[in-house]
Amino acid sequence: MKIRKLTASFGKLENESLSFHEGLNVIYAPNESGKSTWCAFIRTMLYGIDTSERSRAGHLPDKLRYAPWSGAPMEGTMELTADRCDITITRSSKAKNAPMREFSATYSGTNVPVEGMNGSNAGELLTGVSKDVFRRSAFIEQGTVAVTSSPELEKRISAIVSTGEEQTSFSEADERLRAWQRKRRYNRRGMLPELESRMYETQSRLDDMGTSVEDVQKLEAQLEQVQENCARLEAQVTECRRQQRKDALDRLNAGRAALRQESDAHDNAMEQLSLRRQELRQTRFGDRSRQEIEDQVREDLEEYEVLAGERKTSRLLLPALICFLLALVAAVVYTRTQLLPLIIAAGALCVAAIVLMLRYSKTRQAANSAQERQRQILKRYGAADTQGVLAVLEDYRQRDEAIAAAEQAELDSRRRYDTLHAQQSKLEESAIADLDFTGGNSEAARLSRKLAAARADVERLSAQIATLNGRLSAMGDPLVLSSSLSCMREQHEQIQAEYDAISVAVDTLRDADAEIQSRFSPELGRVAAQYMSMVTGGRYEDVLINRDFTARTRTKDDAVARNAEYLSTGTLDLMYLAVRLAVCELALPDGEPCPLIIDDALVNLDETRFKQAMELLKEIAKERQVILFTCRQ
Repeated sequence: MKIRKLTASFGKLENESLSFHEGLNVIYAPNESGKSTWCAFIRTMLYGIDTSERSRAGHLPDKLRYAPWSGAPMEGTMELTADRCDITITRSSKAKNAPMREFSATYSGTNVPVEGMNGSNAGELLTGVSKDVFRRSAFIEQGTVAVTSSPELEKRISAIVSTGEEQTSFSEADERLRAWQRKRRYNRRGMLPELESRMYETQSRLDDMGTSVEDVQKLEAQLEQVQENCARLEAQVTECRRQQRKDALDRLNAGRAALRQESDAHDNAMEQLSLRRQELRQTRFGDRSRQEIEDQVREDLEEYEVLAGERKTSRLLLPALICFLLALVAAVVYTRTQLLPLIIAAGALCVAAIVLMLRYSKTRQAANSAQERQRQILKRYGAADTQGVLAVLEDYRQRDEAIAAAEQAELDSRRRYDTLHAQQSKLEESAIADLDFTGGNSEAARLSRKLAAARADVERLSAQIATLNGRLSAMGDPLVLSSSLSCMREQHEQIQAEYDAISVAVDTLRDADAEIQSRFSPELGRVAAQYMSMVTGGRYEDVLINRDFTARTRTKDDAVARNAEYLSTGTLDLMYLAVRLAVCELALPDGEPCPLIIDDALVNLDETRFKQAMELLKEIAKERQVILFTCRQ
């Protein structure tokens, strides 16, 4: 794949374009001129923007960081060549919360879409790798020359050195196995410690169950004696209380009968009041207030009288007809005598007749409208005349007065009931005092106190027995507990076997990963060492790469390799650049190579090594398009 041209409205770039050619492309620009923005735009055109990313301390997501400064929608095009075909990719934004979501890929110069390519898979189809692998290989952002490990890159490397399957990762598999281990045993937590705790608890229950049975039997014997004493006292107390209760009930029943009679009278008064109110609601006036109804009737009658005056028809019809006849006579005479005053008089009479007819028509319409309004007023009350309206109002007044009388009768009955109810309450309080068998010096009170003490003993003994029985019940059936303990032991053996098998799997997986690394790391280190030697003029000849892609390097004169902490910033950048280039050569797919994008990765080099690094990039550019953004001339 080769990038030909970019056009972007992206961050500070406002509809700007940038063209490239095959081989090495060096774009020189000072700081803050948009070099990193162009790099981010290339990545976005290939892989899109992750709209789910959120802001956090020290980090701004791309959807906010690269929003156009002009306020225009984020959009752009990329013209490229892939598989000997010229393709134009376009991404645009319809909504601010979904930047660069709209995607199209067509063959350049046509509207023919590229089959199978969409916004989600465009980058992987064109570069041959996922976004994660691309950012850790051919896409070198400013300040991130060092390669970091990731499950995606591990899968890619595993596929290269083993079966070609890119669905497995050592770190993912190792984490999953260790999660299974932690699920079964992690310090004092997990399935095994929990099961061991349950086993210990069950065994303790079996050991404790034999100690409570004798205590229960002794308490039951004491309870039987106390219950016999309670039965004897209850018979004595019952007889004493019966007589006192009979006397108290006689007094209460007499008061309740009087209260019941007055309650029935009050219910009857309530029923009459409800009936009168129902009759009033069934009238034409419903639940409206009497004052409101009388005001309305008075207003309607006054309006009716006013309308009666408006119904009088104007007497303008006869004068109008006379004017028409006179005008006709004047016109006839004029035809014979040809006297001009006669025709003027005829015209004036016609005009007067027309004016009189118009006034008559208007007066007639007003009379008809007044008549219709009178009919509506009478219809509202269901009456034929004003006397009928007054009769309806009088009927309403009588019904309203009947309600007032019923309300007064209900109030009087309720007061009598409340008086009797208060008397009955005092009578019941007195009866309750007479029936208090716990206080006082009567025989019933004395026996009641002895009975209460005996019952307290029964409750105490019963509570102790219930507690012991509850404890025994909570412990469970010994046979069931023994069977459960046996099952738990079998389960413990099974889970322990699983835990041991997982431990073996973890060790085996670690050995397999070490074997993969032993097959890939030397080759990766060999290629990285060649690049390192080229950019350092042969000073550094070895690069040793760990599985997490940290690296060490050694000069010809060094006995051991130097860690990154002991290298200068420029040498460190060169070492990780060499590792990056080696990853690109070995980890990226064969065939048409994807471009190498570098954003100011050579700023820490001196002039000599800068020239050596540029020579290396020129060599690489013979096989792969290289796009270098730099602030150095």
